[in-house]
Amino acid sequence: MIKVTVIAVGKIKEKGLLTELDEYKKRLKAFCDFEVVEIKPAPLPENPNEAQISSALASEEKTILDKVPKGFSVYPLCIEGKSLSSEQLAKKFENGLSEGKSICFIIGGSHGLSDKVKALGEGISFSKMTFPHRLFRLMLFEQIYRAFTITAGKKYHK
Repeated sequence: MIKVTVIAVGKIKEKGLLTELDEYKKRLKAFCDFEVVEIKPAPLPENPNEAQISSALASEEKTILDKVPKGFSVYPLCIEGKSLSSEQLAKKFENGLSEGKSICFIIGGSHGLSDKVKALGEGISFSKMTFPHRLFRLMLFEQIYRAFTITAGKKYHK
């Protein structure tokens, strides 16, 4: 069975949102071994300068690099990435399944991802807009589920 890992900088605390995320985790069990790895964000002052942001990204980078599973197809989620339709994302899952490769998505913190993390694989962008981390994580889980249902020919995707 394919494994899907989501590495996310930050932790979700809102109970209602955790309930929604847990629902997708439960649904995904039918399609994959699904894992979420949460990384503690590097501490930053209220109004950080560029040097402080760079230092924080470097600190998060080190932790992320340690957590990326070996041999996985890696998709950093960043605004500079390629925009995909749900069907195109499903195709990536299909290709991964046929090649026996598992998938890792990486969600950065409020200041994004370091260039080194972005270079780990093909970047994917959901939009040119900026979304709150907690909302984006839910959107990602839903799109992962949608991709599997498309691949499996289920009626969920309309």
